[in-house]
Amino acid sequence: MSDTFTDPYFTPFDEVIAQETVSKKFSLMITKPHPLCLLAAKQLQIYLSNQTDWTHNFGLTNQNDGTVIGKMFGILVVQNQNSEIGYLSAFSGKLAGSNLHARFVPPVFDLLTENSFLNIGMEALTGMNQMIKDLESQNLSAHKSEITRLKEKRKAHSIALQDEIFEHYHFLNHAGEEKSLTEIFTDAGYKKPPAGAGECAAPKLLQYAFLHKMRPIALAEFWWGQSPKSDFWKHGHFYACCKEKCEPIFKHTLAGIDIEKA
Repeated sequence: MSDTFTDPYFTPFDEVIAQETVSKKFSLMITKPHPLCLLAAKQLQIYLSNQTDWTHNFGLTNQNDGTVIGKMFGILVVQNQNSEIGYLSAFSGKLAGSNLHARFVPPVFDLLTENSFLNIGMEALTGMNQMIKDLESQNLSAHKSEITRLKEKRKAHSIALQDEIFEHYHFLNHAGEEKSLTEIFTDAGYKKPPAGAGECAAPKLLQYAFLHKMRPIALAEFWWGQSPKSDFWKHGHFYACCKEKCEPIFKHTLAGIDIEKA
């Protein structure tokens, strides 16, 4: 090969993986992770247990401050452009207050960029909230119509802002076809995407793989940290990708791919 392909988010396995042992089908975890996903998760969990690059309170030690927030992590085993077998890692939502960390693929769209339309829109919402609060604190009947008008304006602004967010998320499939979140969920019969759609680990991983011409081999997600209010999430346990937010996206991103569900 004339040029050596390198990628900052591609992590090699600690042991050599023979290409002939890898299935041509894409393994999507439903009940149990693919053996290569187990290997990748073990490497990632060692990193999570020992890293000092950032601080996030998973609730696993008594040394972290702030709110305990467990997190879903994703593993996508891939073959890169050098035909090497390795894996990509991602987290759902934010980690340690940021969308961007070494080792983890970036978001499909970064909502946290400075002076973004989201920040400007949220500042406007904050201003409306304060105006409503100030008027309500005066407890004057003369302000009732203005309070109602401001609440309607706030609702319309919030809906428009959420719709604009969805339009900034565009997903590729292996054929290079691109669709926005709005298109994807409309095609799937939804009125609009649910809040947080596109921020889960699995869509981030597939998007990065397709953008960088990597062949997806196997996908799995595991929970890391204390469980939230629900006892469903257990530290270190693997879970199938969510149906509400991820399944409609998969219908687009995995279209035409031969899938085996484990």
